[in-house]
Amino acid sequence: MPMEPKVNILLVDDKLENLLALEAILEKLGENLVRATSGEEALRCLLHQDFAVILLDVQMPGMDGFETATLIRNRGRSRHTPIIFLTAFSSSDQMLFKGYALGAVDYLLKPLDPNILTSKVTVFVELFKKTEAVKQQAAQLVAVNAELRQSEERLRSLSTCSPVGIFEIDTEGGCRYTNPRYQIICGLKAAESLEKIWLESVHPEDKERAVASWSDYIREGRDYSEEFRFQTAHGIVRWVQVRSSPMLSGQGELLGYVGTLEDITERKQAEEVRAQVIREQTARQEAEAANRMKDEFLAVLSHELRTPLTSMLGWSKILRSKKLDEKATSRALEAIERNAISQMQLIEDILDVSRIIRGQLRLNVSAVNLISVMEAALEAVRPLAEPKNIQLNTFLDTSVGSVYGDPARLQQIAWNLLTNAIKFTPKGGAVQVSLSIVSGGEEQTTHKYAQIEVIDTGIGISSEFLPKVFERFRQADSTTTRSHNGLGLGLAIVRHLVELHKGTIFAQSPGTGEGATFTVRLPLLQDNRGSRGNRNATGEISSPVPSTPLAGLRVLVVDDEADTRNFLSFMFEEYGAIATAVASVDEALAVLEQAKPDILISDIGMSQQNGYTLIRKLRSLEPEKGGCIPAIALTAYTREEDRLEALAAGFQQHLSKPIDPTKLIAMVANVLKLSVEVTVG
Repeated sequence: MPMEPKVNILLVDDKLENLLALEAILEKLGENLVRATSGEEALRCLLHQDFAVILLDVQMPGMDGFETATLIRNRGRSRHTPIIFLTAFSSSDQMLFKGYALGAVDYLLKPLDPNILTSKVTVFVELFKKTEAVKQQAAQLVAVNAELRQSEERLRSLSTCSPVGIFEIDTEGGCRYTNPRYQIICGLKAAESLEKIWLESVHPEDKERAVASWSDYIREGRDYSEEFRFQTAHGIVRWVQVRSSPMLSGQGELLGYVGTLEDITERKQAEEVRAQVIREQTARQEAEAANRMKDEFLAVLSHELRTPLTSMLGWSKILRSKKLDEKATSRALEAIERNAISQMQLIEDILDVSRIIRGQLRLNVSAVNLISVMEAALEAVRPLAEPKNIQLNTFLDTSVGSVYGDPARLQQIAWNLLTNAIKFTPKGGAVQVSLSIVSGGEEQTTHKYAQIEVIDTGIGISSEFLPKVFERFRQADSTTTRSHNGLGLGLAIVRHLVELHKGTIFAQSPGTGEGATFTVRLPLLQDNRGSRGNRNATGEISSPVPSTPLAGLRVLVVDDEADTRNFLSFMFEEYGAIATAVASVDEALAVLEQAKPDILISDIGMSQQNGYTLIRKLRSLEPEKGGCIPAIALTAYTREEDRLEALAAGFQQHLSKPIDPTKLIAMVANVLKLSVEVTVG
């Protein structure tokens, strides 16, 4: 508890011993005793301090006590300060009268009685304290009243000028107060607003919901916040957000409800405009993404179709124009057959997708034993796994019953998943295939499913691409450095076939380089099936000529497809050139260090490092090391931007696949400024 401030008592006497005597008597009061040895000094003390009482000696040299008292009473600050006169002389009636006339409250004769002096001073000290307390309380009351008036005025102004409507409802549901904004929102006059609650202004289509939510609020007593349409008597419709909270007394008793109405029409309109803009942007982005995906797919399709055409057309023209020995003829026919099968599979996939899009893919269903389906698929893919030394581990549960489905399409599913796993598994890897029975279902129903799992140790699937792995025309890599061929259709076809068989398929992968797992579940005695795989891509060309216009010309051929390399080498040698064929950028650079060919013929779309990488590295070399060797780009990517990119990278010419030997020889002659005449044989 803070200590009470001390009260000032002024002691005025010209003799120090008298002052000391007064202090000795009054010090036990614990108040602040102020000395003054003259009237002038006393007046100076009164300039800056207030005193509870003044003890004033009458007989003082210079200005006596009466003169001092006169001046004290003339000052506003000390006009009412009590004065007790002290005198050593016997006081006459005239002196007493004079003292009291000057405002004295008492007269004490010296020597002073300590008890009387103390009691008299104590009275005035207590009176001063009470007076000060009253003054302080009065000042506080004035301040409180002023603040209250200011607060009331502020609240009145806030309510009147508030941009939101304000209302108060009693516990019986009657409206006790509304502000002008509330009345405007509800379309009511001031008197009307007290007769109707806000619910009566809610739009008819929203009223049932509003009544239900408000009833729940009254029952539960929680805070309330809802949005409704309001409709005025004049038909004006606006969106309004209604908020409310219970009003409680200090004892927690419910007094009623206070709430606000806020017109949110502009916000709702802005939200609708924004939503429309977002919908349009989303549609535009989806259309742009679809166009990009279509362009990428068409570019890949062009590459995948043109690549086998190079070898097929090239070898067929050689077979037609020249007599080859039995070994060369067999080699040519094998290349043509292999690439024709590859094209047939590509075309079948495209036709399947077309049927899926048009909803015309149909199943010829019957009871199918999955063991025979899996064994047939495994036998079909073993020739693909053996060259890569991939181990096929099988775990086939012979107790798995039959499923109801299309046997050809079921084998397509298994075959596609297996060839997909082999394609993306590096040499020396492993593919695990299992067939088992699993249970599944919802609530009380349990179904039996045949589960096919294909697990590989291949390149894996990134977390970003995993959700898109079954989408049509989607590939994790559609660039010219793709390490694996294909159109990105196989898994999409598999998913559709699985779903036609009322089954499910999903893919899992820990990430890039961690392998992948594809799981198919088919309901026993109602099944599904997948797609096909096993693609081959080779080089492409047209026909050779029975002359040697390039005699002695040193040609470096770079292509990662063996059939294309072999054919280009054969073709250039038929024209008299000395051809060196390599399969990668690093091998090409190694050849350049040992020999200086007259011209470079390079494919663009190679695995690991593409033709652009080769030409950039070549052009960075010094001229004497081969940096200026003329170069021609061969590619199955035939868009105009592909041609311009090749020329910008440093190639002198760009020729699209399938390659026509006549055009290629003419282009070589043009680049090297040779005077040759090329005819078609």
